[in-house]
Amino acid sequence: MKTSNNTVLITGGGAGIGFQTAKLLSEQGNHVIITGRTAATLEKAVAQLKNVTPIVSDVSKEEDVIALVKKLNAAFPTLNVVINNAAAAEVYRLEAGVNAFEKASREIHTNYLSVIRLNELLLPLLEKQAEAAIVNVSSIVAISPGARLPGYAASKAALHSYTQVLRHTLSETNIKVFELMPPLVNTEFSKEIGGENGMPPEAVAAAFLEGLATDNYEIHVGNTADFYKLFLSSPAEAFATLNNRR
Repeated sequence: MKTSNNTVLITGGGAGIGFQTAKLLSEQGNHVIITGRTAATLEKAVAQLKNVTPIVSDVSKEEDVIALVKKLNAAFPTLNVVINNAAAAEVYRLEAGVNAFEKASREIHTNYLSVIRLNELLLPLLEKQAEAAIVNVSSIVAISPGARLPGYAASKAALHSYTQVLRHTLSETNIKVFELMPPLVNTEFSKEIGGENGMPPEAVAAAFLEGLATDNYEIHVGNTADFYKLFLSSPAEAFATLNNRR
């Protein structure tokens, strides 16, 4: 997949992995559109970037997504890369009284169902391009779940499964389907689970760009690659390692 002269949409592009990916892609000669729920976050991001357009849009809200797709078709008819990065996560244990259903509902809706909706609505536009890509950002916990992130892990596992089927379905079209699987990353998003010990988001963005350029459709970033090998050899050992029970 070419890594320059693209028109790129990044959901949740105002901070963390999304911001660093927007920065790197804009520096590579791409026009980048970033979305997020709050104008202030997007304005702060755009002030540090070049050739980036902000659009306030919440991927979890149907009316926002419909308005976004309409605007993209009208103002950015050359859109050819969609990076589904926006996500929701809550730290909790599956115990009585934690409202796990409500928490998981938000996570599943934002991290999985919203991705399906946006991708489907953008397929007609992507199909018009000479070369196009959909990138779904999942996680190391899509391989084996983290006990402190039960809803988030389940949503990312669902996203992983969906991505594989979408890639198979679109394999004979102009649309390539990628999955970016980062480990723990040092962002505000992951602060509650020790994100300060994680991988820098700019390193994740660099690994993603390398994977995109080489058509590495399932991009295992950092220690996700070793963890995946461990999972293949022993799912129980992988689960124990991720949850610090060895």
